[in-house]
Amino acid sequence: MKSKLLLATVALIALAGTASAQIKPEDAIKWRQSGYGFMAWNMARIKASVEGTYNKEEVVKAANAIQAIANSGMGALYLPGTDTGTGWEKTRAKPEIWTEKEKIGKAAMAFNKEANEMAKVAATGDTAAAKEQFGKLAATCKGCHDDFKIKQ
Repeated sequence: MKSKLLLATVALIALAGTASAQIKPEDAIKWRQSGYGFMAWNMARIKASVEGTYNKEEVVKAANAIQAIANSGMGALYLPGTDTGTGWEKTRAKPEIWTEKEKIGKAAMAFNKEANEMAKVAATGDTAAAKEQFGKLAATCKGCHDDFKIKQ
């Protein structure tokens, strides 16, 4: 597990270094914000379904969208110079996101794991399992927000 975390962190840093020469900080912030906003919409779609009338098709579409973003390498958008600045709005990333590499690596791996599992569970159509998995996925979001996102 520790070697996977180290490898993921090294890959994240390498990607960020490569991408930084090609991406303007304000663009990186916009793309991060867009990705998180799109995931929030899809989380809301799943939540509405598991708390109301279950719609397998909507849950599958939303879960697949979240899975795609979770596995897209968004960590590469945390470039040097994007710790402050404005994308669509002022960034709300806490400074710890750049200094607590092991902790953010663990959080990212947990989110990816639960997003991948959400897509698998959604495909089964099992409402109870989808609701349970959604709770696990949402907990990874909350944990990261608590540790790495400035509250409004």
